[in-house]
Amino acid sequence: MHALFQLFQQNRQFSIFSAIMLFVFFMFLISWLIEPRRLINGMIFTLFVFLFAIWISLLVFATNLKTLKAAYTLVVIGILMLIAIIAAFSWLFFLWNAYFVWKYESHTLPNLLTLFIGIGLIITWVIAITGPAKYLPNWLNILLTTAPVIAVYLLWVMYNFLINSFLYQFVPRRYNQDYLIVLGAGLIDGERVTPLLATRINRAIQFAQKQVNKGHKMPKIIMSGGKGPDEKVSEAQAMTEYAIARGISPNDILLEDKSRNTYENMLFSKEVAKKDYGNYKFKAKFFSNNYHIFRAALYAKMAGLNANGVGCYTRFYFLPNAIIREFAGVFVMNKKRHFIIISLITVFFIIQAIFAAGGIIKW
Repeated sequence: MHALFQLFQQNRQFSIFSAIMLFVFFMFLISWLIEPRRLINGMIFTLFVFLFAIWISLLVFATNLKTLKAAYTLVVIGILMLIAIIAAFSWLFFLWNAYFVWKYESHTLPNLLTLFIGIGLIITWVIAITGPAKYLPNWLNILLTTAPVIAVYLLWVMYNFLINSFLYQFVPRRYNQDYLIVLGAGLIDGERVTPLLATRINRAIQFAQKQVNKGHKMPKIIMSGGKGPDEKVSEAQAMTEYAIARGISPNDILLEDKSRNTYENMLFSKEVAKKDYGNYKFKAKFFSNNYHIFRAALYAKMAGLNANGVGCYTRFYFLPNAIIREFAGVFVMNKKRHFIIISLITVFFIIQAIFAAGGIIKW
């Protein structure tokens, strides 16, 4: 500890760097606590982690402890090797996951996403190893570079989405809510809740009971979900019957049975709560599966509903497909921004290819 204080006293640059790192951390913390539904939170958090890694490295190598330096170097090398191994064999993980999804879930196109990604990664590795680009003209190679650059951009966007989704799981619960909104899902035979939907209802009931045990009032549970074309009753009605069968009083349940998607879940549930409460100053939480709550929170923000989500457990093998679908949904929500960036990348490489074909530049 004494050596650490000496380092701060003797090295002004290290002190300034430490102050910058702490500033970034508190900037992230304040932004996340005020509004955890901001995509920029993931970027600020990543910047903090990057600065913290540099700070730890500077601190370790500022000491005269050879054993500590050697151990730290081995840890860093181990982490880098692990990342490289994961990247190299990620195709194997996706194919393994596709097998379990195929075995335990319905054989729909969305459930085959990891299979397609696994096959795509194998093709990418084959192309990288065989190196067919060396047989193509220079201008065409430049043009084809557009694809990996766009892929890197998409990976960054997905990484930021994953970081935000992970951080969102830790939003404070705050057991003082007026309403608990349960988001609907499909029904079995058009009239019974699915196991997935049951976990959402059970989680809301558990939350309500814990809130009462903490000495607060019983929140009202809003069952949110309309009637699909292949359903005999609305999802809200089926969810209500399920909750009543588990001891919830009908007086503590409100129905929102018009919504057809997550955005409408939020928009219409907000109006149901407002009508019951008298104004928009109520406190609310919504409930869905853990992989879905961040995207649902973005829809809540769009709908003007001041509510954060509580996630329910999801079987591990189902997560990769579900997370990919969630990413696609969030990507589409911000499609204009992504379209502009991808278009700029494409135009840049087209111009470079034209210059290369005309002999103006060389790559």
